[in-house]
Amino acid sequence: MIKTIGVIGGGQLARMMITPAQELGLTLKVFAESEESSASLAATSIGDYTAYETVRNFAETVDVITFDHEHVPLTVLEKLEAEGFKVQPSSSALRFAQNKLSMRKKLSELGLPVPAWAEINSAAELQNFLVEHGGVAVLKTPTGGYDGKGVMIVRSVEDAAEWLAQGRPLLAEEKVEFVRELAQLSARNISGQWSSWTVVQTVQVDGVCSEVLSPAPNADATGAAIIAKRIAEGLGVTGVLAVELFETSDGTLLINELAMRPHNSGHFSIEGSITSQFEQHLRAVADLPLGDTKPTANFAVMLNLLGVDDNHTFIEHYPQALKISGAHFHTYGKSARKGRKMGHITALSANSIQEARQIAVRAKEALHA
Repeated sequence: MIKTIGVIGGGQLARMMITPAQELGLTLKVFAESEESSASLAATSIGDYTAYETVRNFAETVDVITFDHEHVPLTVLEKLEAEGFKVQPSSSALRFAQNKLSMRKKLSELGLPVPAWAEINSAAELQNFLVEHGGVAVLKTPTGGYDGKGVMIVRSVEDAAEWLAQGRPLLAEEKVEFVRELAQLSARNISGQWSSWTVVQTVQVDGVCSEVLSPAPNADATGAAIIAKRIAEGLGVTGVLAVELFETSDGTLLINELAMRPHNSGHFSIEGSITSQFEQHLRAVADLPLGDTKPTANFAVMLNLLGVDDNHTFIEHYPQALKISGAHFHTYGKSARKGRKMGHITALSANSIQEARQIAVRAKEALHA
């Protein structure tokens, strides 16, 4: 039986696993990057997650390893697994979250809906793709990109000259004319039990998630859940899986990105679902029965709190903000920095998504006062 779970990465996702781990009677240990990490309350190891021996020493203290992020090198994880350590999700699944080219190839093999794409190894290949797709493409670095990083819109080979000069494969995708972005969260445990939350709408600002609406108004909830289930089973994912989707004007859903861990789009579930994504992830990687994902209210809205400068932590305005009934505040224990995810606010409503959003916006405005 799994009793001790080790999380590699000391960010806010690990931080939000601490309370549900305690409630489930599990011991949570965190391998953090620094003593100032968001999840420092549970940090038992500080070090470099790319150094095998350091990670192995951590692995010896836990029953299973899981993740706050997808950046641990596959070579490290594969070596751990070869020595008998449990890693969930496994390296064989995580490779598709780490490498966008591998992901596109695998999803295409599974017959899942993805934008038109191509592997780019030369200026000529990029030029051909541009010609075939209306003179515009979304160019991505296969690894390392997140929150808008490692992505650029190109309309000529010259736009990508710097990336092409590096001599590494790139991923080119058609520029999808979508009407909105959705996210489908689900979870699968080691035994294969699968469960999902309702599909949500995400709103991006400068490539970073700004708000989440649950449920996504008038979305194809059944179609989104079917896609997530096929991915989870087809890739052998354990733990929480987030599938980011484009919705086009005719309602077609196309897979954009994957994350194999709790995800920003699921933070609403702490108050908005019977079982939060953080509790569910722990249940899944410990191979416990999955929890009920029914909503606790008809509507939920989550707003991210992004840093405005190097001084404002939002906590200084809590006395005013906490007067707003119905708003739930979460801070991540981070030092202030412009654009940094510092926390989030969730509001619930029995009546409408607009009412929930109004509550959350009032709370956010109070924190920015």
